[in-house]
Amino acid sequence: MNKKTGAVIFFGIIFLFLLVFGVEFFEGIWSFPSFSLVPFMVVALLGTGIFTTIYLGFPQLRYIAHGIKVTRGVFDDPNEAGDLNHFQALTTALSATVGIGNIAGVATALYYGGPGALFWMWITAFFGSALKFAECTLAVEYRDFDNQGMTAGGPMYTIERGLGIKWRWLAIIFACFAVICSFATGNAIQSFTLSDQLYSEVSQLVGTEHFLTIKHQLTDWFSVSIQQIINGIFIAGIAGLVIIGGIKRIGNVTSFLAPIMAAIYFLAAMLILVANIGDIPASFGRIISMAFNPPAAVGGVAGGTLLVIMNTMLWGVKRGLYSNEAGQGSAPIAHSTAKTEFPVREGVVALLEPFIDTIIICTLTGLTIIITGAWHHTEFYTTRIDPTFTGELLNGSLLTSLAFKNGLSWLFPFGDKIITLGVLLFAISTVISWSFYGDRSAEYLFGEGAIPIYRRFYILFVFIGAIASLEAIWAFGDAALGFMTIPNLLSIILLSGVLKKMTKDYFTVKHETFS
Repeated sequence: MNKKTGAVIFFGIIFLFLLVFGVEFFEGIWSFPSFSLVPFMVVALLGTGIFTTIYLGFPQLRYIAHGIKVTRGVFDDPNEAGDLNHFQALTTALSATVGIGNIAGVATALYYGGPGALFWMWITAFFGSALKFAECTLAVEYRDFDNQGMTAGGPMYTIERGLGIKWRWLAIIFACFAVICSFATGNAIQSFTLSDQLYSEVSQLVGTEHFLTIKHQLTDWFSVSIQQIINGIFIAGIAGLVIIGGIKRIGNVTSFLAPIMAAIYFLAAMLILVANIGDIPASFGRIISMAFNPPAAVGGVAGGTLLVIMNTMLWGVKRGLYSNEAGQGSAPIAHSTAKTEFPVREGVVALLEPFIDTIIICTLTGLTIIITGAWHHTEFYTTRIDPTFTGELLNGSLLTSLAFKNGLSWLFPFGDKIITLGVLLFAISTVISWSFYGDRSAEYLFGEGAIPIYRRFYILFVFIGAIASLEAIWAFGDAALGFMTIPNLLSIILLSGVLKKMTKDYFTVKHETFS
């Protein structure tokens, strides 16, 4: 099947399904089947991670030291084919994964699943790192180069070039959902979250009746303020300056932005933990105990029932997968740009991502929420611990903001502004990185001529996201992210034999260092 024709037909089918069944039809992927305690997507992702871990001999433990050396540039050869060095490829991928999920996603997991959910996020990261190793190694092995010598890689190329032309239909499906996901989850949702945060900050200063913040009702379902329009122009302008420059400019920006945003967040969280260092052992104890024996609802049966444990596990696994995107096929597109002749070399860099994203950053967020007592403002606490709690229930970034405000109150009274800054940096970096994912997918489907068109539409969606209410787009984007996963996991399983041989061959020879 011709890729252009296949893509047009597929987008048409998706649009028809949306008209007939609505967004709810697609949302079901994360709850299918309804009769099961654990959704199929969670089983597929975690199951493939466990299979890959065992089949490849625990690469996330055996090769982590080598991955750190590669990331440091010890083996960098500037003459090798590719667009970015190993560090830039890693930071580009991290800029897409380290984002709103690390601030709001962890808070949501604790809101519904309690402290024990953080333990299951760790488990997800451990097995997810093996998936990252597998999918990114394969992406470099089967990448292609366009007429200008730029890399073109990702699961769509892995499927078509690795499994053969007869599997092209599956590659087309992946690329189509990647394009959809780039406009929604990777773009409009990030822009909306950032714009909403900026609007909130300005409203605190001037009120909601100011000419900047007052919302004008344009239709029955849509209202907008001048401040939101300014936000949209600002965010779209910043993103556009980077995106139009292509992957090399994206790599330069993310290699600068990602470490800065991670350092600021890390430092602020560490200040909170150091100030409460005596409570850290008890917090870890609470996380472990509530992972396997979470309290049942007050007034119900005593102790943790299977249903309660599964709820905690489910929220931890779901938010862990959302945060590090292991197995979902997005990161391989960034890692396929690495300057290397050895696919496994980039794979060992990629396996560091879940450790950085989930084991370090998500853990800092979770511990901060627990240690400061902010987790008392959750549904889990009020239904399972203390139903007499009268404080306001907070979810998402608002819960994390409270934790940082309380935790840094000994130093200054504006700790919650760290979260505003984090949302600013995280959201912009995610928008920038996801533009490249959609860019490569659009080129795969429609050719190089589609890239300028795609980039302009992408920047337009940055502006639209800043002024719109996007609940439906959020749900559809999350569904697209789920649908991306299935073709990617299938290719990992079917090419696992090739992957194992590549790994063995790579580590049986001595590699030259350049620094």
